[in-house]
Amino acid sequence: MVFLKHFPSTTRRSFLKGAGAVSAAAVTGSFPMPAIAQAQDVTIISSENNGAALDALKAIAAGFGKEAGVNVVVNNMDHEAHKTAIRNYLVAGAPDICFWFSGNRMRAFVKRGLFDDISDLFEKEKYKDVLGATAGAVTEDGKQYGLPTGGTLWGMFYRKDVFDQYGLTVPKTAEEFLAYGEKCKAAGITPVAIGTKELWPAAGWFDQMNLRINGLDRHMALMNGEMSYLDPALTPVFDQWEAMISKGFFTPNHTSFGWQEAAALLAQKKAGMMNLGAFLRSAFTEADLPQLAYATFPVLDAKVGHFEEFSVNSIHIPAKAKNKQGAREFLAYFYRPENLATYLEPGGNVPPRNDLPPSKDPLVNIAVETMKTVQGTSQYYDRDSDPDMAQAGLVGFQEFMAKPDRRKAILTRLEGTRKRIYKI
Repeated sequence: MVFLKHFPSTTRRSFLKGAGAVSAAAVTGSFPMPAIAQAQDVTIISSENNGAALDALKAIAAGFGKEAGVNVVVNNMDHEAHKTAIRNYLVAGAPDICFWFSGNRMRAFVKRGLFDDISDLFEKEKYKDVLGATAGAVTEDGKQYGLPTGGTLWGMFYRKDVFDQYGLTVPKTAEEFLAYGEKCKAAGITPVAIGTKELWPAAGWFDQMNLRINGLDRHMALMNGEMSYLDPALTPVFDQWEAMISKGFFTPNHTSFGWQEAAALLAQKKAGMMNLGAFLRSAFTEADLPQLAYATFPVLDAKVGHFEEFSVNSIHIPAKAKNKQGAREFLAYFYRPENLATYLEPGGNVPPRNDLPPSKDPLVNIAVETMKTVQGTSQYYDRDSDPDMAQAGLVGFQEFMAKPDRRKAILTRLEGTRKRIYKI
């Protein structure tokens, strides 16, 4: 994930193709851990939960294997399980390539010497010319340690036909959001679908509220351990959030649901809106996708600037990879515009490079246009380099959503964790 002060424009640019060789590939399905490979194999661990995107990755791997004359092994893991597994396999049993997140989540592994410096590949392929500001997502101390593989602009998604059916309008202010919520409840639908079984959607909601109330500088101070969770500036954030919870605006028993189940409630017309990225589209049938629409999070303080959540995924070469040259050749092939575009399209990802054709998904193109006029920050807690801090924070906000009356105890515990992690 990455923090971008300004998002890049999306004008098309020319691309210089890299050269390649020829031969055959073998691509496997899902395995819990990397397969044992021969010296010339290229092993890949992905955590793709979108079947069409995984198929595209396999097709790209097969194409590279045929062109380069190597055996390519793709092992796909459960997305959530991968967040734990990567901390182990980067130390022992590393693949040649793995998928992860940029920004501080990447930086945590860079500081431990677990991701390879690929600045040479960046220079050879002239990636800075086509990535613009998104190059910063994978840059640390002037060196590049991965390639951004697509971004997600967070916001409020809804069904147009549901809004038409119940006479709902997209809320643009706090007052309009409260009125929207009451109208949804009167119609018998949940105002906001959310599933916090995997913890991070609750923290994402906090992220956007804090950006709307306290702005970018204070939000980043909190993310970087420079501001206390007990700071009075956060009081209105939790006051407003608690008021929404007390009014029953969120999915009941949300701690029992993953984001997929919550997105299904939106798709099934049982909820009015959902705060997430465009990947929630996977809960919709192809016939219903044209009904899915996007709106930015409501303005909560008119005096605060327009900042948005934009998370960036990435692909890396582990420092302990056995075939680093083969990995570099695969990355160059994978990152060709025609290949990257096929991988990004199924998941509704915003292209990281500015020379890709317009997406077939109107939601992606809306995100691209939105990003031209706003500033942004990375997904909450993905900026924290210590996994203990991330876990404590995410659990804390999940508990707050479930039992806001325990606010003081929750925030005190979060503050204690912050002091321990940052040695304050």
